[in-house]
Amino acid sequence: MVQSPNLLPTAELQARDAAHHMHPFTHGAELGKKGARIITSADGCWLTDSDGNRILDAMAGLWCVNIGYGRQELVDAAARQMQELPFYNTFFQTTHVPVIELAERLAQLAPGDLNHVFFASSGSEANDTNLRMVRTYWEMKGQPSKKAIISRWNAYHGSSVGSGSLGGMKGMHAQGGMPIPDIHHIDQPNWWSEGGDMTPEEFGIERAQQLEAKIKELGADNVAAFIAEPVQGAGGVIVPPDSYWPEIQRICDKYDILLIADEVICGFGRTGNWFGSQTMNIKPHIMTIAKGLSSGYLPIGGSIVCDEVAEVIGSGEFNHGYTYSGHPVACAVALENLRLLEEEQIIDTVRTETAPYLKEKFESLTDHPMVGEAKIVGMMGSIALTPDKATRAAFASEAGTVGYICRERCFSNNLIMRHVGDRMIISPPLVISKGEIDTLIERALLSLDEAMAEVEKQGLMVAATRN
Repeated sequence: MVQSPNLLPTAELQARDAAHHMHPFTHGAELGKKGARIITSADGCWLTDSDGNRILDAMAGLWCVNIGYGRQELVDAAARQMQELPFYNTFFQTTHVPVIELAERLAQLAPGDLNHVFFASSGSEANDTNLRMVRTYWEMKGQPSKKAIISRWNAYHGSSVGSGSLGGMKGMHAQGGMPIPDIHHIDQPNWWSEGGDMTPEEFGIERAQQLEAKIKELGADNVAAFIAEPVQGAGGVIVPPDSYWPEIQRICDKYDILLIADEVICGFGRTGNWFGSQTMNIKPHIMTIAKGLSSGYLPIGGSIVCDEVAEVIGSGEFNHGYTYSGHPVACAVALENLRLLEEEQIIDTVRTETAPYLKEKFESLTDHPMVGEAKIVGMMGSIALTPDKATRAAFASEAGTVGYICRERCFSNNLIMRHVGDRMIISPPLVISKGEIDTLIERALLSLDEAMAEVEKQGLMVAATRN
């Protein structure tokens, strides 16, 4: 391929990257030998790398570039705010116009009585805030024993010590002393992999009722909150059965447990509504936000908090915050992002046009002999790879072996499609067109064919023994 202009050769850039840059969630030595892919520019749903390849980004960066790449309006909003007020903190009884306007706008968009915002710079930070906020809330209400927070295995709520503990990624828990005390987990609502002989309806109820069992085990007087993503994202786009969330809501209400909806991925149009809580008919006390809030153009996150919790927290001093809580430039970009999402009716178009089209095309992937399930909500979906559709079998090889082979074929075919274990996942920009959806499906099918050929060549098309 022709080198992009004004760039050093790819190999040189890769060597410099390997010499000094420590990547997240990466085996550094292996990447150093292989060489990182160098992304040099982007526009709409497309990336360009240092070798001139044009790549369809079916992951919207890291679930975040909802509005697509290259929106000059967001660049201009950042530049204007940089010139006027590049930074000031919101400590010491001080505020500024962008943070006032963004908090107000989020209160207008959020459902129910979620009318207050505590800002952070990421979802990880926001979930650390939530951990401290719900415990402080109960302490200030005279119930200091309510400290335990219940989450789900295979959930992702961030990678700091606090948020990583809230999450249920066992590989993360194996490093760095996690989880911290008073964090507990129940099983995820993944019917395909874990439903056994139950119907999806029965399975959804069974998994939701694990929450009630855990509350009884710990004692309701000791439980502060339950945290969950409306649709599990990094865990593999696990869409719960329809019976799941109504039962979760009933249990939280019955036992006076705060419900935290982690909307870091599901928020700002990803599920076809402003928030995944609306799609799943959840009534949370706190919503975690980030990613799509600024479409990834600048780091910003936060917690949208209901009136009751905010009133209690505001009755005293909450000894918590970050230097960049409500950073004026990030707030200005987020405001412009929200304006464009609304005025260009991007979320309406997703809900009524492109998401139904994507759903039809994406679910057709189950016709492929190595695909057992295709689940999708709005603009986030996953397919389960299997050697045997009839039994919903896992591969006998180590989990993720086949998924990685498929991911590598996707990358070779200039399609960014992630794998989580042996599930392949997508989360494209909300602005993806029907023509680009066709390209996504064509490249996904090609990659599945090539992956299956390689899996068969390596003798990996073998089902695991069912327990």
